[in-house]
Amino acid sequence: MKAHVLKLYANYFNDIAHGHKRFEIRKNDRDYQVDDLLILREFVPQFGVYTGNMMVYQVTYMTDFKQQPGYVVLGIENFVE
Repeated sequence: MKAHVLKLYANYFNDIAHGHKRFEIRKNDRDYQVDDLLILREFVPQFGVYTGNMMVYQVTYMTDFKQQPGYVVLGIENFVE
């Protein structure tokens, strides 16, 4: 299991935080695997700053079905230790 620190735009961060979005589509340049942890850091692109808000999610499912080459869909769930 690896931990990946990821920048996440504020609108997507909020969608995940409120349970509306349960996946991430990412370029697989980090060799993502099921059970990896995603440390999601909220980022406001208009100002180019991180808000300081973070959440930790675990990858529970992964597929590249119908994605651009090199991209994956990561099914995620809130990580509770």
